[in-house]
Formats: sequence, C-alpha cells, structure tokens
Amino acid sequence: MTFELPSLNYANDALSPIMSAETLEFHHGKHHQTYVTNLNNLVKDTDLANSSLEEILTTTNGDASKAGIFNNAGQHWNHILFWQCMKPNGGGAMPSELESRIVSDFGSIEKFKEDFVQAGVTQFGSGWAWLAIDNGKLVVTKSANASNPLVDGMKPIFGCDVWEHSYYIDFRNKRPDYLKAFVDSLANWDFVASQLD
Repeated sequence: MTFELPSLNYANDALSPIMSAETLEFHHGKHHQTYVTNLNNLVKDTDLANSSLEEILTTTNGDASKAGIFNNAGQHWNHILFWQCMKPNGGGAMPSELESRIVSDFGSIEKFKEDFVQAGVTQFGSGWAWLAIDNGKLVVTKSANASNPLVDGMKPIFGCDVWEHSYYIDFRNKRPDYLKAFVDSLANWDFVASQLD
C-alpha cells in the first residue's frame, strides 16, 4: 500500500489570519509530505507493506526497533485527522448531538474547551491535544510526539497539533493563544460530529 498526502478541503490562505498560508505551505506541503515519504520508504519490502495505517500504528507501538515507522505512521494519521478538524470561519455553534454529548460528559461546552486548551498547553514539548471516545464517553487527553489515543484503545475525533511547526510562524511562543483560536475560530464541529459513534 502506498500512502499519499491528502489534499486540503480549503485553500492555503483560507484559514488566515489564525493559520497563515505560509504555515499551511510548510506544515501540509513539507512536514506532512515528509512523514508520508518516510513512511513509504520505511515499510517498503517489509511485512507491513500491505498494512493499513491503523494496523501499522498498533503493530509498531512500543517496539523500539520500529520507532521510525511508528513515528511517521502516527504523524501521517494524526495530520489526516487534523486537516479535517479545521475549516474557514470555523468554531461557533456545534451540531446538537455533539453539543449534548459534550455537555453530558464535561458539564458544559466551556469546560470542554478549557480542558482541551489545558491539555495542549500542558503537553511538554511536541505532541497533540485530543477529544476522543473512550468506552462510549468523550474524554480530553494528550499525547507526546507522534502518538495518539488509538494506541490506547480510544477513538480520536478531534485533534490539535501542538508541535511548534504548527503555530510558531503565526503565534510565536504563545501556544495557549493558538489553542484557544483553534477551538474558537477554526474547529470544524460538523466533521467532529460526523465522527461520533
């Protein structure tokens, strides 16, 4: 199986000023493309050559000898979700089903957003903040580097990249501002709702 860089559902400048065209050109066109290229090279002619991305992740998770494969597969999977979690003029009201699930599991939309931003802010170094489904319940979690909740048996449905390449051009060192803007002004809640069980 040959993995490919997915096309974006929006133009490079469509998320500006929160995520600039320059950020998207580097992040999607260079960083994500590199993960895809590396992954294809690493699995070529191995027993993982015909495996799905999810199979590669679960098979290589925790195997130090396959860390390179896991990291590139993880970053490819994470970014495929990440690009879909955003849209031009995002944020705003959520579809009713998503809103009620969030209120039921977090107490309020505000509490969910607070927990999500906090997860991203407190992820030391590179990593991700996530909204995931864990045994039918919505939970906020975080992961380091290329990992994600899939490897812990959860289903990630909303993720924000907190590697510096995701926000440094536009926000410099202000990760909290980036996370708040991501949730309030970029989030594609229709997509997130479509991922509910």
